Amino acid sequence: MEENGIVVSQPQVSGLNMFANQDSFNTGYRMAQILSASTIIPDTFKGNVGNVMIAIDLAQRIHTNPLMIMQNMAVIYGMPSFSARFLIACINASGLFATPLRYEFVGEQGKDDWGCYAYAIDKQGEVLKGSTVTIHQAKIKGWYDKKGSNWQADPEQMLRYRAATRFQNAYCPEITCGLAVKEDLEDGDYTEITTDNVEQLSAEEKLAEAQQQEEQQANSQSLGMNNGENKEENKAADNTPSNEQKTAQTAENAAQTKPKAQPMGKQEMPDIFKQQ
Repeated sequence: MEENGIVVSQPQVSGLNMFANQDSFNTGYRMAQILSASTIIPDTFKGNVGNVMIAIDLAQRIHTNPLMIMQNMAVIYGMPSFSARFLIACINASGLFATPLRYEFVGEQGKDDWGCYAYAIDKQGEVLKGSTVTIHQAKIKGWYDKKGSNWQADPEQMLRYRAATRFQNAYCPEITCGLAVKEDLEDGDYTEITTDNVEQLSAEEKLAEAQQQEEQQANSQSLGMNNGENKEENKAADNTPSNEQKTAQTAENAAQTKPKAQPMGKQEMPDIFKQQ
């Protein structure tokens, strides 16, 4: 900006990139500490500085405020996800299209061919249509009959949510920064491992299992000791001489102990042999 011939620099307002350098990270950490102490944020973020820092980073990436991220984020099967209504709000507020997202229903309501697709008009005037989602597809994929699903209770709204998700995946996938949609995860073929669906052993079963393991270990040790004793007996048997060996050894010992003949000394001649 130029005032009276003098160029005045204007400060540039930019979002916080917590991972750009150490100072930015420390700033984001202090912000997360303050927000995590709030009582109006969801329980997933209360007292959890790490989760709040992730929410702040996502808010900067999609140009919204951290509270909106935290209010519309859910952890499904261990994966963070956005709600479908938040996704629709992001599409409408993105400025990528000349019109908000609209929906067109096809088929006969109450029948399996009843479906919906989302569409919008881009800034060049072209109509962009997402793929169609029908009740028949929901039944084939298992969404419709899945326990806890809203497909049977509110099929029209679920068709809108699915149609919006497909439109976003096709024309503006960058909006969610790669995060999934909550309704997609809930309808997916995932099994969450919790203490409710894991078979738990009773105290008696655990005690019986421990005793069985101890008995197996004792049997293994006993078998090892018996094998050792058998080896010693076999070794002793191998070292014991046979009867033939004993006889030969006895004869050899007798030959060694038999006294040898000693030379006789000089003896006097008998009288009858003496010369007269």
